[in-house]
Amino acid sequence: MPRLIALLRAVNVGGRKVGMAELREVCEAGGFGDVRTYIASGNLVVSGKEAGAEERLEALIERRFGIEVPVIVRTPSQWATYVAKNPLPKEAAEAPSRFVLAVSKTPAARSAAQALSTRAENGEVIAHCGDALVLCFPAGISQSKLSPALIDRLVGSPTTGRNWNTVLKLAELAAG
Repeated sequence: MPRLIALLRAVNVGGRKVGMAELREVCEAGGFGDVRTYIASGNLVVSGKEAGAEERLEALIERRFGIEVPVIVRTPSQWATYVAKNPLPKEAAEAPSRFVLAVSKTPAARSAAQALSTRAENGEVIAHCGDALVLCFPAGISQSKLSPALIDRLVGSPTTGRNWNTVLKLAELAAG
């Protein structure tokens, strides 16, 4: 079965508790294999069919944890392309914890990076990276005025972000 990277949006914040050990059990019981989690922020690497994986995972999570959680799935090949084609490699290397890959349910609107850039402050830089965005937050994410709701609206779809350290670790886990 092919490997998949699945990102859960906004878990283990604001009372939306999802234990990683329990999440692994739920995924295995739901037919996914070789389930791995990475840190407690909703990062999964699983084996399973790509078609319908987002919906299957969302249903499993809602049934077990009682919360609706958007899940965004990418193949290892798609993930490797984000890493290889990162348009801001210098920024990612200099401050990987302040550099974010934002993936969404549907491809980011072509106007998203420019629209977010007009609202950027404190040296923030935003660029398209294939169907996703990369965002550099030199002053830190907590200082940004680019809220998740604003990003979702301008991207045109629910979005979730992972810092560059996590992006690289998920690429490693998905590769083997």
